[in-house]
Amino acid sequence: MAILSEKGLFHQAGLKFGPFGIIEYHWGVRKLILKLSLNTLAALPLALVQVIGSFLGLLAYVGSKQYRSLFRPQYEAVITSYRLPLKLWEAVRASGMLFSDSLWIWRNPAKALCLVEVQNWDLVESAINEGHGLVMLTPHLGGFEIIPRVLAQHFPATILYRPSRQEWLNEVVEEGRAYPNMHFVPTNLNGVRQMTRALTRGEAIGILPDQVPSGGEGVWVPFFGRPAYTTPLPARLANRNNTPVVMFTAKRKKIGQGWLMQATRLAPLSEDATIAAAELNVAIENAVLVAPEQFIWSYNRYKHPTGAELPPSNL
Repeated sequence: MAILSEKGLFHQAGLKFGPFGIIEYHWGVRKLILKLSLNTLAALPLALVQVIGSFLGLLAYVGSKQYRSLFRPQYEAVITSYRLPLKLWEAVRASGMLFSDSLWIWRNPAKALCLVEVQNWDLVESAINEGHGLVMLTPHLGGFEIIPRVLAQHFPATILYRPSRQEWLNEVVEEGRAYPNMHFVPTNLNGVRQMTRALTRGEAIGILPDQVPSGGEGVWVPFFGRPAYTTPLPARLANRNNTPVVMFTAKRKKIGQGWLMQATRLAPLSEDATIAAAELNVAIENAVLVAPEQFIWSYNRYKHPTGAELPPSNL
């Protein structure tokens, strides 16, 4: 039922439109707008999409004090520590392209696969042919969303992901990420069980190792010299059946030219959760240093999740 109030505000099915600039969208409308935006981006060439992403990265950095307060200190600390050239604005632009690359890859997987150069594939084939499955680690760097799609061309992959708290957004993301031979499971006990079964079948599983786990699911170990709450899950899964662990990166090439995908097999991780998490962070650091300007510096890697113990003072 529609009602026109004395203020001239139109209400219907969770929508509000009025002359006072107060607009509230029902979740279905938000979903529709986002899908239309994704479809529009999908129709554009990758080069143009990356230019748009670059602009959005600049806009987010300039327009948000909170964004800057996370991005700049984290990026500059690593650059200073390793005595690398400071390329702040390049990193800011790349932060937007991290987002735009993902959207374009979701909507254009066939085109994206034609634009990825894969190195060290023999290493990946050798690992999967051992018959114990494969633990695939993909930090948020460059065109990381292309990596599981490359693997899915050769064998099934079960990917662990953290669902959005907003149902409408989660539906759009799941629909965008869907791809043959790829199965997404949530970060809960059921998801871990499905990943264990996938390894038992000799398949690949994928984990984003640079995400902060929920309280009680991680340990405090250094990451670029600061205590970071880190998941030991990759080690726990790999050590069940001597499963190979491979770290992947997808470094963005020049605008519109795609990505360079590289693989590095890690040494067996420790059975000790804390030592294994520290080993994992070293591997992530090495992956980030492949293209430090393309990492997700706007993400608070050092936050203290609810329910987690305080970091030890000796770290």
